[in-house]
Amino acid sequence: MKKVILIFGILSLLIFIKPVLGFSANSTNTTTSTTVSKTETSVDESFVSEAFDGIKHFYEFTGFANAQSGNLIMILVGIIFIYLGIKFDYEPLLLIPIGIGVIIGNIPFVPGNQTGIYETGSVLNYLYFGVVKGIYPPLIFLGIGAMTDFSSLIANPKLMLLGAAAQIGVFATFLGALYLGFNLPEAGAIGIIGGADGPTAIFLSSKLANGINVLADGTTVKNLIGPIAIAAYSYMALVPVIQPPVMKLLISKKERLIRMKPPRAVSQKEKMIFPIVALLLTTFISPSALPLLGMLFFGNLLKESGRTERLAETARTKLIDIITILLGVTVGASTQADIFITKDSMMIFGLGAISFVIATAGGLLFAKFMNLFLKGDDKINPLIGAAGVSAVPDSARVVHAEGLKADPHNYLLMHAMAPNVAGVIGSAIAAGIILSFLG
Repeated sequence: MKKVILIFGILSLLIFIKPVLGFSANSTNTTTSTTVSKTETSVDESFVSEAFDGIKHFYEFTGFANAQSGNLIMILVGIIFIYLGIKFDYEPLLLIPIGIGVIIGNIPFVPGNQTGIYETGSVLNYLYFGVVKGIYPPLIFLGIGAMTDFSSLIANPKLMLLGAAAQIGVFATFLGALYLGFNLPEAGAIGIIGGADGPTAIFLSSKLANGINVLADGTTVKNLIGPIAIAAYSYMALVPVIQPPVMKLLISKKERLIRMKPPRAVSQKEKMIFPIVALLLTTFISPSALPLLGMLFFGNLLKESGRTERLAETARTKLIDIITILLGVTVGASTQADIFITKDSMMIFGLGAISFVIATAGGLLFAKFMNLFLKGDDKINPLIGAAGVSAVPDSARVVHAEGLKADPHNYLLMHAMAPNVAGVIGSAIAAGIILSFLG
């Protein structure tokens, strides 16, 4: 880390000494020419002058000449993301690609050379097409479906209510965004951060807050894909930091000691029927969520059918890995300082933090409410309510870890997976409802 700070300091020094050298970033569009002022100027002086002008011209096209303070701030943010992913194992499959993308997107360059992610014809712009058009999120959901076991949810369907309760964070964030002055489509896209679901957040923002749609009054919605995606993935990675304090605040020690009865065994036939029935029910409720839910349950059917293992293996390994790389790098690269460092971005990050806390609290409190109507062995440990957010499987792991702290022999992981996968379904349904009203 000390070496990283040293390198970062040297880069900053090189950038800030450019005025001393007489170089200006605003002169990048000028062409250099050698003017011979006097015919009696010596050949040596002319050569030195040309060499100096050549060096100056070269410097004007480097990142040192074109860097702004915002670029340095965002590069530091990218380094922090990488550090958190490697040092603390906070969602490294997400934070490391995003961190590299943030650095790539903030390397200073001269506009017009098809370099930046927002420049038509650049390689990054072509890769970013999958984000802007909402192509990557359904493919992510295909992989998630192929690696998800819905057994715990099938065995105890009432736990689906916890996944639904946690979606209160979505609608609370929506109202908060409206209060802060965002228009309806922008507020709808921001609201989905409360579901703690990165792919769903990207999908909805690509439809509602893409910088293209025009409202009835003639104003164009802002492009908020980058801030929304970064906020959603950041808080997903920080689940082990954000959720435990909320659990300690709302759940008593006695409640943490509740032991749930083992879930019943689920037959293979039930596992095969579930994705088909769930697909029909959820998409009839929210047809706008079909791209996400359709791929989710299709992936799960590939896994459970017993006849398409090759396809399921591809979906949950190679395909999702490729899409995760492309999604992470391009979302990170979309955080160019001149576009990302704005008042709107700061408000989105603030709303994201609040919404995640509200979503966690909603799941915990609803679990306590459910226990008022359950008796004996049917009672649930309220801790699993925190897994109602869509951060799979991190929320379930955090719930399990907190349960073990209270009772080393109380294993909550399988129970917590039920509301966790229900949260994935719930956030997609919420996104579809918002899209159907505001799209």
